[in-house]
Amino acid sequence: MRAIVQRVTHARVSINNSIHSSIQKGLLVLLGIEDADTEDDITWLSSKLVNLRVFNDAGGVMNVSVKEDGGDILLVSQFTLHASTRKGNRPSYIRASKPDFAIPMYRKMIAQLQADLGKEIQTGEFGADMQVELLNDGPVTIIIDTKNKE
Repeated sequence: MRAIVQRVTHARVSINNSIHSSIQKGLLVLLGIEDADTEDDITWLSSKLVNLRVFNDAGGVMNVSVKEDGGDILLVSQFTLHASTRKGNRPSYIRASKPDFAIPMYRKMIAQLQADLGKEIQTGEFGADMQVELLNDGPVTIIIDTKNKE
């Protein structure tokens, strides 16, 4: 799994010019799933996301997690995170999982995040043409790949 994590003051997903989901202060997580991903990747990544210390403490130091801060998470599936641009100018998405594998994994990730965060998270709609709006706070943007554990 590959994730782009952005600390936001607010974010929302619109589908067909209608707001599908939104959050205030928290994390916007764009998630790419590949066939090599397992439930261990889900467990590891979910724990990493809810415990990632990217919010400021009283001293202004990034030392507080989204869970500790009471923030929200907006999870959006994004197969393009597994794009390969090695050859030519048209990206290849061969590493990105097909829906028959990716949808159940996405649903498991939602359930794991909700369990780890202790509350409902917001999501995009798998496979939909979505417009994602956000105000990146900081800016803080972190790339996490479960295969590299970084």
